[in-house]
Amino acid sequence: MFGNAVAVPANSPHLRKSGSRPVVSDLEYLSGTETGNGVDETPLHSREADDLKSTILTMNPTAIVPSPILLWRFKVFLFILWGLFCCKIGWDSVMRMSVDLRDLFLYEAFLYYNPLLLVTMMVWFWGINLWVFSQSNVNHAKIFELDQNHLTHREIWKCATWMTIVVPTSMTAYLYLYSHGEVSLAASQPVLLYVAVVMILVFPFEIFYLSSRYFLLRTLWRIVFPLQAITFADFFVADILTSMSKVFSDLERSVCRMIHRQVATIAWFEADSVCGSHSVAIPVVLVLPYLFRLFQCLRQYKDTGEKTTLLNALKYSTAVPVIFLSALKYHVFPDRWTNFYRPLWLLSSVLNSSYSFYWDVKRDWDLSTFTRIFKFNRPHFFSHLLYGRKWVYIWVLGSNLILRCTWTYKLSAHLRHNYLTVFTITALEIFRRFQWIFFRVENEWNKMNSKTNIQITSSNLPTEEDKLLNSSNHSV
Repeated sequence: MFGNAVAVPANSPHLRKSGSRPVVSDLEYLSGTETGNGVDETPLHSREADDLKSTILTMNPTAIVPSPILLWRFKVFLFILWGLFCCKIGWDSVMRMSVDLRDLFLYEAFLYYNPLLLVTMMVWFWGINLWVFSQSNVNHAKIFELDQNHLTHREIWKCATWMTIVVPTSMTAYLYLYSHGEVSLAASQPVLLYVAVVMILVFPFEIFYLSSRYFLLRTLWRIVFPLQAITFADFFVADILTSMSKVFSDLERSVCRMIHRQVATIAWFEADSVCGSHSVAIPVVLVLPYLFRLFQCLRQYKDTGEKTTLLNALKYSTAVPVIFLSALKYHVFPDRWTNFYRPLWLLSSVLNSSYSFYWDVKRDWDLSTFTRIFKFNRPHFFSHLLYGRKWVYIWVLGSNLILRCTWTYKLSAHLRHNYLTVFTITALEIFRRFQWIFFRVENEWNKMNSKTNIQITSSNLPTEEDKLLNSSNHSV
C-alpha cells in the first residue's frame, strides 16, 4: 500500500490463534505511530485501532438495551392491548346472559368491584398531587411528617398501574366464569381479590413498601380511635374518607354477601334480606367517616381550645340527618315520608351542601390570596396553563359547589337505584376531593411558613436586657 513491506508486531490481533482471547496491552500503541524502514504507518494502525474500538462498543451489552422511551411505549401498547382484551371478553360474557338476568348480574358485579376501582382512581389522583407538589415549592413530606422512605409520585403510579391491571382482570374472570356456568369459580374471584388486598396491607415483611403500608394502617387506627393529639395527616386522610363513604357502604355489603355465601346468586336481591338494599347497616357505614371526623374536631378543641374546631365539628354533624332521614323512607309509611320526613331531608341536604362549600372556600383553602401551587420551579406546560389563570379558580369554585350538591344524592340511600349514576357521582366526588387536596395542602404549607417567619422575626428582636447593655448614652 505504501510501497514497502509492513512490519507487523508480534502481539498484533491479526496473529492470534482462532478462539484465543483478545489481549490489548497498550492502546497508545494502536493509536500511535510505527516506523518500518523509514516509512510512517500511522494511517494503517489508526484504522486498526478504530476497528477494534468499534468492535468493543458493539460487543458491549448496554449498547443493545432499548431506550427507556421505547420500553415505555411498549408497556403502554401492552396495557392498551390488555384493556381491549378484557373489554372484549367481558362484553361477550355479558351478551351470553339472558336479558332478565343481565342487569341484576351487572349490578352485583359493580357492587363487588366498584369499591376497588374507585380506590384505584384515588391512587392515580394522589400520584398527580404528589407530582405537582414535587414540581412546586410545597414540601408535602414535611407537612405530613413523612420519613425519607415515603413514596414518590412514580412509585404511587406504579402501585396504581398494578391495581388497574389486577382489579379489572378479576372482574373479567368473574363475568367469564359465570356466563360459562362455572358459578363456584366465579364466586371465588372477588373473595380471592379481597383476601389478597388485606394480606398485602398487613404483610409484615420488607416488601410492597412496608413503611408506607404501616403508616397508612397506623393513620387509619388513629382516625378510628382519636385518643391522641390529632396531626395533619390524621384529619387529612379522614377528610378523604368522607368522600369515599359510598365505597365503604358497598364494601360492607360485599363482605356481608361473601360471609353469607350470597356471591354469584340472586338471593341478595330481596330488599329485606341480611345484605339487602334496605339494610340498617347501609346508613350506619355511610355516617361512620363523618363521625370519625366529628370526634377529631372535638379532640382538637380539647387540646387547643379553639372555637373554630367546634364550628368544623358542626359541619360534619350536618351530614348525619341527610343520611338517616333518607334511610327512613324504607321504614315509615309513604304518606308520613312525603309529608314530614322528605321536607326535613331536603332542608338538611341544602344546609349540609352550603355549609360544606363555605368551609372549603373560607377555611380549608383560604383563597384570599392567589395560590402559587401551580408555579413550578422549572418552566412547564401545565404551569403556564394553570398558574395565575382566573379560569382555574372559577372552575374550582363552580365545580366544587355543584359537586357538593350532587354528593347529597350519594348520601341518600333512597335515591340510589341506578348503580351507574351512583358510580359516576362517586367518581366525581373523588375528583372534587382531588382538586381540594391542592389548595388544602398549600394552605397548610403557607401557615407553616408564616409561623416560621414569625418565630425568626421574634428571635431577632432585641430584649430589654440587650437594649440596656448596648445603650451607650445614659442620662442621670
